Amino acid sequence: MILVTGATGQFGGKAIDHLLKKGIESSEISVLVRDAVKSKALREKGVEIRVGDYANYDSLVGAFSGVDKLLLVSSNDRQAVENRTAHHLNVIKAAKETGVKHIVYTSFVRKPNFEDSAIAVFQNSHVESEAFLMNSGIDYTILQNGIYLEMIPVFLGEKVAEKGVILFPARDGKASYVLREELAEAAAHILATDGHQNKLYQLTNTASVSFYDIAEELSRVTGKKVSYQSPPVAEFESTLKNFGVPDQYIGMFTMWAVALSQNTMDADDNTLEGFLGRKPTSMKQFIDQVYAKVGFETAP
Repeated sequence: MILVTGATGQFGGKAIDHLLKKGIESSEISVLVRDAVKSKALREKGVEIRVGDYANYDSLVGAFSGVDKLLLVSSNDRQAVENRTAHHLNVIKAAKETGVKHIVYTSFVRKPNFEDSAIAVFQNSHVESEAFLMNSGIDYTILQNGIYLEMIPVFLGEKVAEKGVILFPARDGKASYVLREELAEAAAHILATDGHQNKLYQLTNTASVSFYDIAEELSRVTGKKVSYQSPPVAEFESTLKNFGVPDQYIGMFTMWAVALSQNTMDADDNTLEGFLGRKPTSMKQFIDQVYAKVGFETAP
């Protein structure tokens, strides 16, 4: 029995779809949800619904009974980062108690000296979770996933072509963006095949890009000149504040921009290509698909 956590989220949901496409019978797939009422679409796929919450250890023990392989989709708790670590440890402990044989964990890409990164606290949560899993005695596969391509429109903001400028303090930093669905497909591949026990895979794209590259592609697809400007962080924060952006989001945008400027996520790798059996979707292809499809006035 394979159990997928975060089943109502975009990563977990896509992983389930790809497991079914790979020929895994729905009767061999169970899913963890916090609210059974919201799982109608999952029920229609024929998978078994199990209710549990990362923060409720007893619910996890009950949900993991009879599970052989478990996809641990990392917590997206929006409170303290420490909550995420505690959630992951709860899952691993409950899996150990119930006899789960193999955990596949969605971690995040990092490079040496990540402690100096603007996202060090976020990355350290994954470091602690990875270490706990590796020392748990359960077979593991750790997926150090790259930053999602889907984050690019979030960073660009709305009406980017109309404004003709990308304002983001990432300087000339590069990152190896990758499509979330292709990461989910890779996770499904690992769950559906053998030979991945006690392995760590870095799943990124085969080339890194900067916001200068992104601006160039936006100009091409929209037919309008889009330039990229990287202001000082204080100026960027002041601009967002003047636009009425909440402090929480200003902090988030700044954190990721500075991390990008530090090349924290500039890590090219061909492992994902091998799992997919094809080249991962590139930034250029993503820009084509998103901005040509929905128009370039607003972000998706």
